[in-house]
Amino acid sequence: MKPYRYIYLAIAVIILASCESTPKSQPDAIPATPLQKTVTLDNNFKIANSQTLYVPVYSHIYHHNRQEIFELAVTLSIRNTDLTNPIIITSVRYYNSEGKLVKQYLERPIQLDALASTDFFINRNDTSGGLGANFIVEWVAQTEISEPIVEAVMIGTDFQQGISFISPGRVIKSQNNDKRSPLK
Repeated sequence: MKPYRYIYLAIAVIILASCESTPKSQPDAIPATPLQKTVTLDNNFKIANSQTLYVPVYSHIYHHNRQEIFELAVTLSIRNTDLTNPIIITSVRYYNSEGKLVKQYLERPIQLDALASTDFFINRNDTSGGLGANFIVEWVAQTEISEPIVEAVMIGTDFQQGISFISPGRVIKSQNNDKRSPLK
């Protein structure tokens, strides 16, 4: 009978070790994505800095000699890198491979405070953009600021295969109205 006691003891230890305690939520926890703060730009809003960025994204890629499609989820990330000043995101538009507008993400401009970020998501099952999809992101600021980081993260997993990569935004139009700027 003694060997059975060891077996029961071993099973009990395994069961107890596999139990996971639920961590207590912290009252000061910060949500992963801050709420988007909408703003209204009136005639008194003076633009010192602005950019239009092109961000290439991929809703799918080909594999196995282009015989199969690997679908990807896309997260567009916009990060204000300025330590003290906000930026205003005026437009986030998603275009397909033919250059046709698929979706306009903002009804009104949003403000990103200093060091804040926001994101926009495309589900991996949404292939409306095609292989040559892109985002056009436009932002403005009232003061000279550090340029934001705008990039897309693509990720997909099927069976035991996974892929992920980033695609940085590229400035296609820039305006700097600061009188101190040598670019004027």
